[in-house]
Amino acid sequence: MSAPPLPEIFGNYTLQDFVEVISPDSISWLPQTAGWRWLAAGFLLLALRYAWRTACHWYRNRYRREAVKQLHEMSNNYDSPEFLTDLNRVLKITALVAYSRKKVARLSGEHWVNFLNRQCDTPPFSGELGLLLATATYRQQPMQQSLQEQLLEAGLAWVEKHRGPELV
Repeated sequence: MSAPPLPEIFGNYTLQDFVEVISPDSISWLPQTAGWRWLAAGFLLLALRYAWRTACHWYRNRYRREAVKQLHEMSNNYDSPEFLTDLNRVLKITALVAYSRKKVARLSGEHWVNFLNRQCDTPPFSGELGLLLATATYRQQPMQQSLQEQLLEAGLAWVEKHRGPELV
């Protein structure tokens, strides 16, 4: 079955000489002038510089991440008799990485606590915590868990907030 043949003039006779409109080529989204290319290159350089500085900052602070990891591991065993010794060891190693050996290696007792407190805007080891950190290592006496938690929090605060030497 086929459709009947169409007449020569079909539809509206006024549209007989109508020519279909051809749409123009699509407009390119790429910038056409050199100024836009220079601007894009400048933004690319700024983005690369920001990425490089962020990567360098992340790499320089890897010692902080390692110290925080060790301090979190210490939080699992508060009943250890060497708690203060281990805390002092982690803080000393962290300080040796961040500052020169000449400044840090010989410090102990009150001088050690004063050094730690000077490196932060708000001193984490003040009052009783500073006294415990300075003297309890040599006294091997059991401590309350609440004091150990406070010392650990102060140690974490120091590791995360101390001012390191300005490298960049």
